[in-house]
Amino acid sequence: MLQDKTIASILEEEAQSSDYASSYSPSSRESTTDLPEASVMAEEHQHRVTLEDYSNSFVPQFFTSIVQLEVQAHNINYPHSLIHLIEGNLFHGLPNEDPYAHLATYIEICNTVKIARVPDNAIRLSLFSFSLAGEAKKWLYSFKGNSLKTWEEVVEKFLKKYFPESKNAEGKATISSFHQFPNESLSEALERFRGLL
Repeated sequence: MLQDKTIASILEEEAQSSDYASSYSPSSRESTTDLPEASVMAEEHQHRVTLEDYSNSFVPQFFTSIVQLEVQAHNINYPHSLIHLIEGNLFHGLPNEDPYAHLATYIEICNTVKIARVPDNAIRLSLFSFSLAGEAKKWLYSFKGNSLKTWEEVVEKFLKKYFPESKNAEGKATISSFHQFPNESLSEALERFRGLL
């Protein structure tokens, strides 16, 4: 009998606390400190992250860091020969590679294709990952999904990574101290100077 009374009293207390919790609307302006302690604990328990949550596989919302621009064309098909040309000019992110030369060649290849109602920058953005390999491709994938929204942003980040300020300063010093070699013709010196620029 005493046990039944205890169970009955516990059930009654729970009913009262659930009535209170259901009458408490989340849109009310009262602070959450007015909630019963059990409700606050239940709320904390719902937001708690467990080890199992960390072990579950995560499916990313975006698989590329470069956003695909919306274009007016319904169907875009790039020629396989274009992709092969781009893949023939891979940039690996090695110290002896020239990022400016890579970009110049990449843009030159992309300019060989014109698709109705598709801007040049949309083509460059969608095919840029094909021009990278190794560490450079890992670098591109290190950005948050769909975070690179414009071609200018991609170029800026690419050059900031692979042509740092130290290389820039070195190039400026070479240009400012430029001189013609003794057995170099004027046209050869001018061509070398333009190359440095």
